[in-house]
Amino acid sequence: MTEEQTMRTLVGQAEGDDPVSALAALRALRAEIERQEAVQVRRARLRGVSWAGIATLLGVSRQAVHKKHGGSRLGRS
Repeated sequence: MTEEQTMRTLVGQAEGDDPVSALAALRALRAEIERQEAVQVRRARLRGVSWAGIATLLGVSRQAVHKKHGGSRLGRS
């Protein structure tokens, strides 16, 4: 199963009638979203996007995104 198919399956389960399955699917979706966010933040930083720019896109403060994604490890612009 591809990553896209897995995500579609999880979304379907999250919208389902069984609350236990829905909660488990939401947990898995949250973990995948966090992973994808970290990947995209790294990509943005490598392409020179500022912490402030990333923060604006994510709807959080610069300090929050910097703390969450380990700003000092990824260099500064």
